[in-house]
Amino acid sequence: MGRIIAVANQKGGVGKTTTSINLAACLAEKGKKVLAIDMDPQGNLTSGLGVDKNTLDKTIYQAINGEINIGECMIVHPFEKKLDISVIPANRDLAGAEVELITIERPQYLLKDLIRKLRKQYDFIIIDCPPALGMLTINSLTAADTVLVPIQCEFFALDGLSQLMYTISLIKKQLNKHLEIEGVVFTMYDSRTNLSQEVVDNVKQNLDQFIYQTVIPRNVRLAEAPSFGLPINLYDSRSSGAEGYRKLADEVIRNKLFAD
Repeated sequence: MGRIIAVANQKGGVGKTTTSINLAACLAEKGKKVLAIDMDPQGNLTSGLGVDKNTLDKTIYQAINGEINIGECMIVHPFEKKLDISVIPANRDLAGAEVELITIERPQYLLKDLIRKLRKQYDFIIIDCPPALGMLTINSLTAADTVLVPIQCEFFALDGLSQLMYTISLIKKQLNKHLEIEGVVFTMYDSRTNLSQEVVDNVKQNLDQFIYQTVIPRNVRLAEAPSFGLPINLYDSRSSGAEGYRKLADEVIRNKLFAD
């Protein structure tokens, strides 16, 4: 049965969507069957995986509203079978769901109910959460097995992290008793500065969570890739960014939470 990972951090600009895109792509490169779900109204995961979000009339929003079956909005093999990856896209229509979900019965479980049967068809389902702790993120955490938390190597790295951890504990207590912290991954690491290493050391001292050994470097090619609608392993396979996300994919596959 597929493993569902929500990639979440309420702080924006930490590499959350970049991690969602490239972890999904590198897992697929390693022979895993992957579904990427965009739960962010900005739709950046969608466009980063080669789908024009502005031309879509069927997205996760219509599935949540019950207008369509979730399979009707799924885009299979956006890279012409170079990677075994499918996408459930989003665009700005999804912004309205935050308000509309309030009036629906059991609103926290909508995504979980939608993907219940899909998880049997995939090795990994990666959910890109919005950078806010609203109803869309709550839906994502309720549907997930684990939460992967990207942290940028910068001065305010720990800002808001305690609130995210508190929210995760509430979700586990009230909505999803099986939810676990997948781990923390450092992003935008700059080996030329002392600050990046200081942030890593500080977080390790202050955060009582599993921290992945892989550190994602600050990399120009990694920043360029989304504008071409490509994950880094297709845009520049030999870049340090591609190598970083391949190592992270290896670690995620081997995560001891899921050891037999």
